[in-house]
Amino acid sequence: MLTTENTLLLVIDFQERMMPAIRKNEKLLLNSANFVKGCKILGVQTLVSQQYTKGLGATVPQIAEALGDFGPCEKVAFSCYMDDGIKEKLKASGKKNIMVTGVEAHICIQQTVLHLLDDGYNVYLIADCVGSRKKTDFDYARRRMTQAGAIITTLESALFEIMLTAEHPNRKEISALVK
Repeated sequence: MLTTENTLLLVIDFQERMMPAIRKNEKLLLNSANFVKGCKILGVQTLVSQQYTKGLGATVPQIAEALGDFGPCEKVAFSCYMDDGIKEKLKASGKKNIMVTGVEAHICIQQTVLHLLDDGYNVYLIADCVGSRKKTDFDYARRRMTQAGAIITTLESALFEIMLTAEHPNRKEISALVK
């Protein structure tokens, strides 16, 4: 089960020069911004990566605004887990459930997910908050990550799982985000 205490959100490479090429990017950014907002409301710890910021730009405004005050982790390896700074932050968090959002599914997302699984993390791929340029790449990456042990879920399902009950004090705020 996903809880605030055992779960971390990893937001991967939603960057200015990358997003225009991503399939259905407007819906992806809306979903992802709402998911980030929901996680923030629920108090879920979040890490953000940027792939070669000099070339691909900063985190897009929609995601940056949802995050609020954040410091992205710069990386050059495709897998976040190959970056010592990100890897150390993940380990230091003590969280065993890692929810993954971002782009591209078949490159940075897939490599990160496979490394996390290899190191014993429970990985939750938030399917409606992950994208690629091509549908085929997305579909096969999702299949491979599932076969490797990743759990596929959606933003609404994950947020409501964290809340656990309709009596959660943030239920109305979360419900408004997913409508």
